[in-house]
Parts: sequence; structure tokens; C-alpha cells
Amino acid sequence: MEYFINCNSSTLAPYTTPLDEVRAAHLYRRLGFSASVQTINAAVGQTVGTLVDNLVDQALAAPPIPPPTWADWTDADYPDDDDLAGQLRRAQREEFAIAYGNALLDNDLRDRLSFFWHNHFVTEIDVYNCNSFLYHYINCLQRNALGNFKTFVSEIGLTSAMLYYLDGVRNRGNNPNENYARELYELFTLGEGNNYTEEDIIETAKALSGYTERGEEGCTQVAFNTEDFNTENKTIFGQTGNWGYDDVHDILFNERPNEIGWFICKKLYEYFVHPDSTGDDGNGIAPQIIDGLAQTFVANNFELAPVLRQLFKSQHFFDDTAIGVIIKSPFDLYLHLYKETGFTYDDGTVMNIVDACSMIGQTMFDPFDVAGWQRDRQWINTNFIIGRWLTSEVFLERSFQSDAEQFRTFGIAAVGAGGASESDPAVVTRAIVDQLTPKGLLTDPDYDRAITVFREPYEDTGTYETNSWNMTLPDANIQVYLLLLHLVREPEFQLK
Repeated sequence: MEYFINCNSSTLAPYTTPLDEVRAAHLYRRLGFSASVQTINAAVGQTVGTLVDNLVDQALAAPPIPPPTWADWTDADYPDDDDLAGQLRRAQREEFAIAYGNALLDNDLRDRLSFFWHNHFVTEIDVYNCNSFLYHYINCLQRNALGNFKTFVSEIGLTSAMLYYLDGVRNRGNNPNENYARELYELFTLGEGNNYTEEDIIETAKALSGYTERGEEGCTQVAFNTEDFNTENKTIFGQTGNWGYDDVHDILFNERPNEIGWFICKKLYEYFVHPDSTGDDGNGIAPQIIDGLAQTFVANNFELAPVLRQLFKSQHFFDDTAIGVIIKSPFDLYLHLYKETGFTYDDGTVMNIVDACSMIGQTMFDPFDVAGWQRDRQWINTNFIIGRWLTSEVFLERSFQSDAEQFRTFGIAAVGAGGASESDPAVVTRAIVDQLTPKGLLTDPDYDRAITVFREPYEDTGTYETNSWNMTLPDANIQVYLLLLHLVREPEFQLK
């Protein structure tokens, strides 16, 4: 996949051409976990500005997952029997994984972004191991996904999940723990080595101290303990005073706005547009795009929504070279499949998706380490690609066993008007392939192989020769099923 070099020469000027099918699908694949044939068709011909504003506004208004009954449980709320307590904890975690999986399927841009931030403000549930902490962490991601970034940084640092994960609960004034202060600059706001010093980290750790009160029961939300706060003067980015938690964020965003703007907009660019932000010559236009986004970010007092509106409405975002150049993550792979086909699913399916993602490198709530899943090329290796094929085939098989007719329904919808009576299997094959891939298949021989697979059930019946084939025939649903089994192994299916 090393041939995906960023050659995009388009600017942030608004994209004013009415959306065609390819670009409408591109928008939904990037802003959410794709969309149905009907949703994409409804976007064709629309003006990008209006559609993007609607999608951003919907994301801003989307409510977070309601608190489960155990949202504020401590260890005292669980059975004394360790085995029973363990079973209950696992059941709660599965319940919440299903709730968040459904949110990814339902909430488009808001939870595409909450998932992005989960891989930016990383925590690992296997480290902090507390379901109530998990709920409040995800709630913070959802509430702040498109909001003010300074507020977001401040709030995420006080979630118990983060305080446990990066040792904030051990950061005492007389014995500072530098772990969170280091990651605050290196991973969360500035980027590694970007205009901060080791002394800044040490002094920041002192200013962040005091959030150490853990209560008498395990899994109690962390609170501030004045006795553990460092009351000395601290010098951070040249500013000296008896700084505390809020002061750190004021100083950081006042003294390093441009560094924050560039770092965050670069990550957004690589996630939503192209994994290579350096451009085709090592410089290219991408840095200019990131500059423009960063200027918008800083000028809007670190509000995320204006940056996203600008990016998603731009000629750069819709440039042909930006389409189909990102490798699907495991969650992309399965969620796209269900969203694009419209196949039915239930909570059991969602949990199966969560489990399948774990098998191929993406465990929900548990990124690989503090730097997160590395994405894109890291999703493809010998083991993972075979796993992607086999698990996709299993999901298709289950969908077919559950309701074979939905395969016919999808095929007809993909063709569009007159789909049921379409008599050319090549037309139907191309329509289905093009619905499930960003730019179709690479070569005509690739399409020919797909058409051969689709034709197979009626190949020796004379149906094609007499022009009497159409999508209402009994085995047309099987034809769609066979084609999808073939397609999930094609390289183009791995892209978005």
C-alpha cells in the first residue's frame, strides 16, 4: 500500500459542484461509517455546503449514550463473591460495548469523531479496569467531540480513566509524577518535542498535582485532595506563579496556540483526508491545507466545528486523489458493510463485530498503547488480511442465513430505477461493486472476474442467451451473495 502518495493539489476553496454518487459516498465514508444506498442517492445533486452544515449540526445536537444503571458503581456495589462480581463486570462491559457499537452505526460524524478522540486521548480499560470510569470517559469523548478543544483537554484530564491510566492519581505535590504532563504535551496538544522542555514537564506535573483522592472503595471517582497539591511557584512556558490545574491549560493555550493548531489539524487531516500529510514531494500542498485549518482553529478560539466545516466543504477534501486512499480500520470494514448493504443487524451482531475487530487488531476501549492504534498501513499484514476476508465472509453468511431476500433487495437498490427488471448481469455486477468500493475495481479484467462470479448460478441454463434473466429470478439473491463473497477479498474493498 506504499503507493498511496498524496498528490492532492486542490485548495480549501469551497467545492461548489453538485455531488455525484462517488463524492456523496466519499463524504459519508469519511464523516461516518458510510451510509445506505438510499442516503447516498439522496445526497447526489446536493450542494456540499448545506449538506455538511446539516451533518455537523446533527453531530453537535446528538445526545451521548444514556448512563447505564452502573455508571457510578464502586466495588461496594458488586457481589462479594469474586466469580459473580467478575461475571457481572464482564456483562456490563459487553452491554456498554454494544451501546457504543450502536452509537458508531447510528451517530455518523459525532461518533466517528468520538472514536477518533478515543485514539488520541488514549486510555486502556485493561489498565484502569473499572466500568464506571469507562462510561464517564466515553461520555467525555462524545460530549466534546465537536466542541471546544481547550475545554476537551481540561475535562479529559480529570476523568478517572485518564487519572488512573497516566498516573495522575499518584501525582503528589511532594513527589510529582510526570507521566500525564509529558503526554499532555507530547501526544495530546503539541506533538513530540514541539516547543516544550523537560523543565516545562516537571513544572507542569507539579501544577497538575492533587487529584489523588480515591475514596475507601475501589472504582470511586477521583477527587482533589488539597494536601497533595504542590503550592510552590512553578514556571511553565516562561510564566511563573503558584499555578494549578486550570492555569496549566490557560498558559498552554495562550502561549502555544499555533503549535496546538498545527498538531491537531494535522491529525484531523491524516484521519479524514489522507494518511500522508507531507505531499508528493515531501512538502506538497497538504502543509498549506493544514496551515489554513490551523488558522481557522486558533481564530475560532479552538472550536472544532468550524475547522471540520471548512475541511469537509473544501475542494481539497473532494479531490479525486483523496478518494479511496485510506485503508479501512477493522471497525470501518464491518460497519461499512452493514451500513452500505442495509442488511439487518441486532445487538448480537454488534457484539460479534466488536469481537471480530479484536481478532484483527482493534480491541474496543483498549488501544495498543498510549500512542494508540497506528492505523492505515498497520491494519494490513499476512494474518490480518486473511482474518479480514474470513470474518467478512462469516458476517455475509450469517446475513444470508438470516434473510436471503435482503441480498436481492440490496442488488436492486444498487442498480437504481428499473433494477428489478435489469436484464444485463454485467450492469448489476458493476452497480453492486461500485456501491461498495470508493472508485470501483482497478481494471476491466477485475470486473470481468466479478461478473463471472455473479453469472454462475444461471450460467448453463440459457437464461442469459434468451435475455430472460433479471433480478426477480429465484436465485438472484444467491448471485448477490456470491458476488459479495468475492468482493470482500478484493483489494479495493479494503479502502475508503
